[in-house]
Amino acid sequence: MSVSTAAADQTICAQLPVLGRDVTVLLVTGGEVTYAALDYAASAPALQRVWDDVAAYAPYYGSVHRGAGYLSQLSTDLFENSRTTVAEFLDCRADDQVVFTRSTTDSLNLLAGALPAGCQVFVFETEHHASLLPWRDARVTYLNAPRTPQEAVATLEGALAARDPQGPALVCVTGASNVTGELWPVRELAAAAHAHGARIVLDAAQLAPHHPVSVRDLDVDWVAFSGHKLYAPFGSGVLAGRSDWLREAEPYLAGGGASRKVSRRTDGGVDVEWHESAARHEAGSPNVIGVYSIASACKALTEAGFDTLVAREQQLIETVRAGLAEVPEVRVLSLFGDDAPRVGVISFVVEGWNSSHFAAALSAEYGIGVRDGLFCAHPLVRTLLGSDPQTQGECGAPEAAPGEKSLNAIRVSFGAGTPDEHVERFVRAVKELVLDGAKWNYRTEDGRCVPAV
Repeated sequence: MSVSTAAADQTICAQLPVLGRDVTVLLVTGGEVTYAALDYAASAPALQRVWDDVAAYAPYYGSVHRGAGYLSQLSTDLFENSRTTVAEFLDCRADDQVVFTRSTTDSLNLLAGALPAGCQVFVFETEHHASLLPWRDARVTYLNAPRTPQEAVATLEGALAARDPQGPALVCVTGASNVTGELWPVRELAAAAHAHGARIVLDAAQLAPHHPVSVRDLDVDWVAFSGHKLYAPFGSGVLAGRSDWLREAEPYLAGGGASRKVSRRTDGGVDVEWHESAARHEAGSPNVIGVYSIASACKALTEAGFDTLVAREQQLIETVRAGLAEVPEVRVLSLFGDDAPRVGVISFVVEGWNSSHFAAALSAEYGIGVRDGLFCAHPLVRTLLGSDPQTQGECGAPEAAPGEKSLNAIRVSFGAGTPDEHVERFVRAVKELVLDGAKWNYRTEDGRCVPAV
């Protein structure tokens, strides 16, 4: 191998430094091991770069938009420059707004509150609850789970063609499934929406940490994502996109920062003039640390290069999928099939195992953190498992009888900070648990399997 080729391979294989990479945990079987955090789809560990940037800013912490002093001015500049950084990361249009929120869930609820009167919403049953449930005050059409990307587009086109063409409409779709990791045909769905006079919002919570997201290229009207999935700390999110519906809606929260002018009326009430900028929906003292951490993560991922990050993640995906394929008792869940492009999120069930039991054994005996359950996407997981949509999943049964269908699944997820050793240990652990069984006894406590003491 030439030096240049070796250097290229080394570049592909390098993971980004994250917090917690040296944390060790005790095993119930004795000894300790470095913790393998393989639950990125729930919350990714913070990048070391992000943590360092926040720590460097912390001594200069000050109020935003409300102070004439140096620290206030510095914090205000930091806050607004972060808005610019996020807009660049998302390749926003010149007149788009970037609104800072608490999370993807918060972002989509904000947009739900800004829908014009009579708006009809179209959403697939495959969505995460964050994008499935906020539309309570709208007319919602829930679309069945498609089995190919082409079917997804055709299903949406059929539903839109049957709607009242005079009223406003919104399509909500994920970019990458938080259950299967599969990429959705966002560009094609956006084209279908616009062809029928509808707008589209992209839930990019699982897409943005793994792939570049361009508002222009995908031609979506809004995009939402969370900082804690983008290698930033908890408590910050983004809604970015067209300004007109946001500008015309009542403020998401009423209070300081959202109001431009407040005056008393002669009848004793008050008149309020609200901002038309993003501040209209950012009332209260903003989460400057959270906003800055998102901007820092955006810069770190951009500088690392998504081509390199995607190439390395694909290697990890192939390692996991190849390993699971060697275990006949494992069934990987998928909507679009084995060849569908995906991010580092894989869900599966193991014949003869309750999912909670299997996840508990991975943690207690191997130091591997995964997630089990329905992943806040209950209709999708039940569809993939072939269970009755009305059946409640049982998370706490300590062990399923051999051959019994589990109503839950196990999810392994990873990303830019995952060492190769963690996914290799995971694959080895799955094989050992299926072949040899758990080495420890487990019991049910508060609905979950835990090691018996």
